[in-house]
Amino acid sequence: MSAQTLLDKIRCGGYDTAFAALYGEAQVLAQRDRYAAAVEGFAATFGGEGDLYLFSAPGRTEIGGNHTDHNYGRVLAGSVNLDVIAVVRPTDGGIRMQSEGYPIIEVDISELLPVEEEKNGSASLIRGTAARFADLDYAIGGFDAYATSNVLKGSGLSSSAAFEVLIGVILNHLYNEGKVSAVEIAQIAQYTENVYFGKPCGLMDQMASSVGNIITIDFADPANPIIEKVDVDFAATGHALCIVDVGGDHADLTHEYAAVPGEMKAVAASLGVPVLRQTNMETLLANIADLRKEHGDRAVLRAIHFLQENDRVVEQVAALKAGDFESFKKLIIASGNSSFQYLQNVYAVHDVKEQSMALALALAHRLLEGKGAWRVHGGGFGGTTQNFVPLDMLDTFKSTIEQVFGEGSCHVLNIRPYGGVCVDKLN
Repeated sequence: MSAQTLLDKIRCGGYDTAFAALYGEAQVLAQRDRYAAAVEGFAATFGGEGDLYLFSAPGRTEIGGNHTDHNYGRVLAGSVNLDVIAVVRPTDGGIRMQSEGYPIIEVDISELLPVEEEKNGSASLIRGTAARFADLDYAIGGFDAYATSNVLKGSGLSSSAAFEVLIGVILNHLYNEGKVSAVEIAQIAQYTENVYFGKPCGLMDQMASSVGNIITIDFADPANPIIEKVDVDFAATGHALCIVDVGGDHADLTHEYAAVPGEMKAVAASLGVPVLRQTNMETLLANIADLRKEHGDRAVLRAIHFLQENDRVVEQVAALKAGDFESFKKLIIASGNSSFQYLQNVYAVHDVKEQSMALALALAHRLLEGKGAWRVHGGGFGGTTQNFVPLDMLDTFKSTIEQVFGEGSCHVLNIRPYGGVCVDKLN
């Protein structure tokens, strides 16, 4: 439908069912305005004629398994009610993407090899996704898209994974009749970020965004990950899920992120395996003296974190399935302590004066000890913390945190039951 027809349908409630499913009933009116603004942005940028479609891909919250996916470990994650949305029109040309507030991106999809100048930029994600679709014998084609996102960059909610999944979902529905699975879209997205964008990420972020809901994933065989839905209503536990954005600077931190899997895999290689999932604590401890000499103490500590955290995910899932939220909270705290002490991804070593995440964790500890839970969230190095806050403490927690890190720094999130979608299909 044209831009005007689409606007009329949105404003008259024609997408309310889809909006309620994605964001909850309380957000329907706000999402009407948000999607309408995106359609208007599309029309102003590309014109309002032609058949337009709506797409959405969510951010994700990592609940368990901090930095385990890249060594074929286990994770517990969920998609959240913050997302990147796009108004899209198929075309006969290349891909043109206008993200609100950024310059327009144009990608010639007849040229699919990596472009050095595009690394670390959105154009590389678009080109890489199209290239991987083509490599896998899926159809590709051009489109115009106007996108807007409320997944904060650097927030630990994986805005980049949401963007990658969005491009994959668009190509899937426009040119492949939706036959590319959510799992394969996530794998394509990871390949794109590794090879085209230049960041050696694992697969958790993309999988949580693409598949959706609360899931536990076992990456022992990364080509065929085992995915299990975990039925739990966090609201029913009497706790709110809060993500605190500490406002840390993520500039020039790619080397910090890359060092985590790099050091873990170096230790694994010395133990005769490619990844830590294929060894165990007994073998690590038996060789610890030599490993220290070869790789240094930090690498060994990071390997210890992986082996303990990987087992911890199993315990977290079991606690949730048993309805034992108190044990679950203790495991969340243990995960955070391990990330701080062993994984060491709370602050960057080149700037020890910047420890905003450590401060947020200290405040949460003081406020929530014996009542809630707190931990490092996502990649770390100054991004966000995750907190499970008793509902009767939510106002106090939020106001205290925002006095330190600024208004709007504490985000109260809901788990979203869908991953990347063509919104039109939900109506």
